[in-house]
Amino acid sequence: MAEALDFFVDDAAASQVMELRARLALAGVPVPSAAPSVRFARGAAIPAKVRGKLAEDLRLLVLPELWLATLGTILTAEPRLVLGAVVDTELLATHSGVHDALAGRVREPSGSYLPGSWVPHCVLSRELGADALLSALASLDPVRPIRAKIVSIGITDTRTGQVTPVVR
Repeated sequence: MAEALDFFVDDAAASQVMELRARLALAGVPVPSAAPSVRFARGAAIPAKVRGKLAEDLRLLVLPELWLATLGTILTAEPRLVLGAVVDTELLATHSGVHDALAGRVREPSGSYLPGSWVPHCVLSRELGADALLSALASLDPVRPIRAKIVSIGITDTRTGQVTPVVR
């Protein structure tokens, strides 16, 4: 099991992301059903006993506005399409603050989400074969930048998809 700290976007931005996912689904590309979000951290577990204090610390953060603007892929065994966030100092400061709040509280943190390694993005597709990648990209042309406000933070069980709200 793994748990992730996800920052969920406002309804207007979520609607635009869901529209992109719908275009992909019409092209036969598998898409996630989860609410659009940007993952800030992941680890083997974020124990229940530390979540109250974590929520207090996260409430002190200024939640950034994001521009989801760059279509790209996350290359794993099978790639996923993503909409990358424009990185600015405010976003990096928030990400650093998140990891300060998580320090010592997360079991086996994932190196891909640590400061200096993290690539902020919103997932558009589930894993797809390389042959489907080009047609998936074509189905999304054009992609316009999406301005997204962060409205809540939750801990997602990456196995089940269940989200436990942390900050609303």
